[in-house]
Parts: sequence; C-alpha cells; structure tokens
Amino acid sequence: MTTTPAASSGGDPRTLLITLTGKDRPGVTSSLFASLATDGVDVLDIEQIVLRGRLVLGVLVAAPGEWRALEDRVRRAAAELDMQVEVEKGAGDNPRRPQGRSRVTVLGSPLASQAVAAMAGRVASLGANIDRIERMARYPVTAIELHVSGADPDDLRVALAAEAAAQHVDVAVQPASLVTRGARLVVMDVDSTLVQGEVIEMIAAHAGCEAEVAEVTEQAMRGELDFEESLRRRVSLLAGVDEAVLEQVYLDLVLTPGARTMVRTLKRLGYRFAMVSGGFTQITDRIAVDLGIDFSAANELEVVDGRLTGRVVGQVVDRAGKADALRRFARAAGISEQATVAVGDGANDLDMLAAAGLGIAFNAKPRVREAARTAINVPYLDTIVYLLGISREEVEWADAQAGITTPAPPV
Repeated sequence: MTTTPAASSGGDPRTLLITLTGKDRPGVTSSLFASLATDGVDVLDIEQIVLRGRLVLGVLVAAPGEWRALEDRVRRAAAELDMQVEVEKGAGDNPRRPQGRSRVTVLGSPLASQAVAAMAGRVASLGANIDRIERMARYPVTAIELHVSGADPDDLRVALAAEAAAQHVDVAVQPASLVTRGARLVVMDVDSTLVQGEVIEMIAAHAGCEAEVAEVTEQAMRGELDFEESLRRRVSLLAGVDEAVLEQVYLDLVLTPGARTMVRTLKRLGYRFAMVSGGFTQITDRIAVDLGIDFSAANELEVVDGRLTGRVVGQVVDRAGKADALRRFARAAGISEQATVAVGDGANDLDMLAAAGLGIAFNAKPRVREAARTAINVPYLDTIVYLLGISREEVEWADAQAGITTPAPPV
C-alpha cells in the first residue's frame, strides 16, 4: 500500500532527499530500496554515479506521515553497508529545468582542471546551470558532456568557443532536442579530413610538380584563391600523367585515425554517410565502396588514351557545390538539414559547414576554425561520436559484440 505523503505548509507534498555515499558493491541499491519498501513510498527521482569504485546514490521520495521511522530504517541500512547517508526533509519535486537547454561536449588531451573550471565559470556567467556531467571517453582524449540549462544555445556557443580557444580544448554546443536522437546524415570532406594528405598532391608527386601544386592548394585552403580557378590551375599541371598512377595513389592513401571506427559505429545506429570532395571520383568512388558510404560527389579527371589531359569533366564541385550536395543528399535520404553533420577542414567547406545542423571544422585552417560553430583539433575522427552522445565504452562494447577489437588509439 502506498503511503500518502503529508503536505507542507506551502501546499507542496513533503519529500525526503536521501543521499548514500561509499564503496560500491553489488546489492547497495537493492538494500536501500528494501528499507524504503516497508512504507511503500513513491519514488520521484533517482541519480547514481560511480567514480573509481565510489558510489553516490541520490533518491527523492515522497515523505510518509511517520517519516522519522523511515529515516531510522535508511540509516540502519547504510550502517550495515558501511556507507554514509544524509536524509534531508523538504517539499516538492525538483524544479523544472529552465528553457535554453544544451548539450556541451568538451574534449581535451589532457583535460586540465583549469580548463574545466574556466568552462564552468563561463556557463555560470551566463546565469545558466550545469545539471549533469558525464564522461564520454577517457582515451585517446578525455571527453565530457555537460547538460546545461538556462542559456540560449547560441550565446552559450559563442562564450564557450572563446574560452575553449584560450584553454586549448575543443567544445561543441548543441541544442538539446529530438533532432539529436534521430537518424542523421554525416557529410565529410575527403582530403585532410577523411584521408590524410591531399590526393592531388600525391598525383603531382608522380608528375614531378608537387611543390607547385601544393602552393596553389595552400592558397585555396586559406581562401586566397577561388577554388575552381585553383583546381583547374593545379589539374593542368597533371597533363600527361599515366592513368595507372591513380591506382597507386589509391593504394597509398591512409585514412585518418578513427575513420573506420566512426563509420561502423554510426552505421549501426542507422546513420547515413556522404562524401563531398573537391578531389576526384577516380579515388572517392573507391573509398565509398571500401567504407560503405551512401552518397558521393567529386570532380572527374578527364582521361584520354590512358593519360590525364589536365582537365576536369563537367561542373566543378566547389564551395557552393559542396553545400548544394549536402542538401541534395539530405533530401535523398529523407533527412532534414538540421539533422545533418558536416565535417571539413578548408575554406571551400565553409558553406557546407554552415548549412549543416552541426558543422565541424576538423583540424582546420585558422580562418575555418574561427568561422565554424564547432572545431575539433585532435587527430582522431571518431571523436565525432562523442559529440553525438555516444561514449567510448558503448563503441567498444558494440565492437566486441561484433568480434572486433576497437583500435586504441583508433584507426
């Protein structure tokens, strides 16, 4: 039989907050609730965490009329467990969280206490509250997620981005909404994002013009040159290269650490993937098959009689073209633009990053980091899953179920 709680003088039902702390072991939670069951009290809220074998268990219950007897039973149960307990009488449930809810992910390698203090201070300076903190990963980076309420997500993003830069950590701020829990589309740049290095420079190395191509590439990445002009200028330097070089370049490609882990993890959750590249279909089409990418857009090198002509075929996939491709692929996948995640490192990725619900500058040039709403500056692509609310432990467990040992550091 459920005991009806007495009301306080203010009209709210009286409640008890029970906080149990001590060494964790099997049976702690069941013992505590067995002591509560005698009075049949209603449970209103529970929070439990374990840090290095130390448990903190908080329970909010409706207080029965004879709540002192209940308190005595709880204290006896705690003593038998050799744990500490506090029982605090009050009124009402937890207050409703304020509007302006965000999920804030902080990444550090290492994550210094000074950085955490500074980030928390910024949250407080906006009049917001950190309602909960969870660790998402302990290696190869430390990642924590803060559930924050009481601040506009855009204001919070601006404040925390500035502090993150000062503290040399990475931060992502996302509104807490159902969008983050549904099917999503991840759209990735290829060169220096999904793969290490620049494909066109690898081809140029075989043509003996790597330095000239690299210089034009850098100008384009910094936004100093129109991308289409820079692409055509670089490709013209490749005229006469044997088509067989493309096979060797593909074989020499190295995926960014964490790429495979990220793709297989998110695909298990029904995510779709796309590549949008200023590179070349002769390479990206094969990467798409290898990784199981759903959509792909890139430029096509013209080949005549087995050699590159120094020209591209059709319309160039440039900065605007990347954003258009993101929208096109989202429609094809039946996913809203707000449910897209874009990842890139260069100036020609900026429109795509802006169009996505979550745009991530990955080890990007300074101009791109400053313009993007989120930046990651660690060399592991699978850190993106932490931004999406997936912990390292969950990744490793899912891999183990599939007979895979999660690489560490990830590859």
